[in-house]
Amino acid sequence: MIKVLIADDRAASRELIRTVLEADGYEVEEAVDGLDAVLCAEECQPALIILDLQMPRLNGFEALERLRQDRRFSDTPVMALTASAMNGDRERAVAAGFTSYVTKPVSLTSLRSELKRLLDAGVLRAAGG
Repeated sequence: MIKVLIADDRAASRELIRTVLEADGYEVEEAVDGLDAVLCAEECQPALIILDLQMPRLNGFEALERLRQDRRFSDTPVMALTASAMNGDRERAVAAGFTSYVTKPVSLTSLRSELKRLLDAGVLRAAGG
């Protein structure tokens, strides 16, 4: 089973994504802000991390930077999630080291399509395999 960590300071966003991912067979962990995401990732070792870009304590870019400094997460796919999508944001996120980028409100079709793309590319794998 593929373990996914969702980090978003909005409970409704986490709940929506959790519901979809669990229905599709993923194991889901949640973090309420960027610092919590880093700590939770260290503990649960997810195969994929979804980070909201605008969170308290550490924003998504800061959390990603901390995660990438840890050898265990240097190749872990990390999806940027943002409500304030502007020109150049996707490119900035990719340049910072995010593997993919999804905008809010989250389209369930887009989220599933992006997860399938990561699986098909071999970037996202189940734990132990």
